[in-house]
Amino acid sequence: MALQTPRVIDEQLVFSLLRPRPADSHKGTFGTLLCLCGSLPYRGAALLATEGALRSGAGIVQLASVEPVLAACCVRLPEATLLPLSPGPDGGPGRENLGRLADSLSRCRGMLAGCGLTPSADTAFLVSRLMAQARGTVVLDADALNALAGEPLPHPAQGGLILTPHPGEMARLTGRSIGEIQQNRVETAVRFAAEQNCVLVLKGNGTIIAAPDGRLFINHTGNPGLAKGGSGDILAGLIAGLACSGLEAAEAAVCGVFLHGLAADRCAARLGQAGMLPHDILADLGAIFAEKGR
Repeated sequence: MALQTPRVIDEQLVFSLLRPRPADSHKGTFGTLLCLCGSLPYRGAALLATEGALRSGAGIVQLASVEPVLAACCVRLPEATLLPLSPGPDGGPGRENLGRLADSLSRCRGMLAGCGLTPSADTAFLVSRLMAQARGTVVLDADALNALAGEPLPHPAQGGLILTPHPGEMARLTGRSIGEIQQNRVETAVRFAAEQNCVLVLKGNGTIIAAPDGRLFINHTGNPGLAKGGSGDILAGLIAGLACSGLEAAEAAVCGVFLHGLAADRCAARLGQAGMLPHDILADLGAIFAEKGR
């Protein structure tokens, strides 16, 4: 396979894709996103992913999770709608929730799954069954990827698929070592995206976005201040929200990765790379949208 030279993502590209919101728009214009996220040990991840989706401009964001996660969400994010789920043995949503989730998904334009879940059999069951019914872009992150590692990758019935692994998750998906992944980041991403018919966001220093049709992008925004738990949850929510708002899968990934890193660069200038926290970048993200009239 002949590898392309990656296109460097810049503001001109991103804001040519992010159009101003129409004057006559309403919440239905920008879709409903279902977020299957969170568990008893990882409540904050679900909140960060949900806020990332809300800050992207999605019309309605519904967090589907166990009650302690939803209780925390009510306090921090009153804009989110909630779908209570019963817990499985690991503290995440149990497989008995499939019917409720499928009913909600039928009214959604997209789904995000994985942030704050656990890599359990119940997680793999729910994600794979829901994928078969999805009619929009699906973003899989974190333990949705880990739970499916070693299994055939499910795809939405209709719509795009975006995976957002870090190198460790990519190693589990491919059966290769982290060292091999890091030494061959472009080739790994391109081959995986083509073979698995998905958009792959291979995170790290110089995040690579590969589309199944051969498009290839590299991002140079961001800094080591993002090397903290929770940064990836915001990114996954941001990408999923952008896709729900109307961007196609590769466009949503390109815009989400660039904006996430640009907001982090501004946040580091304010607070320092060591002192900044993942949720701090959301204010900078809002400022970027405001400056561009979005």
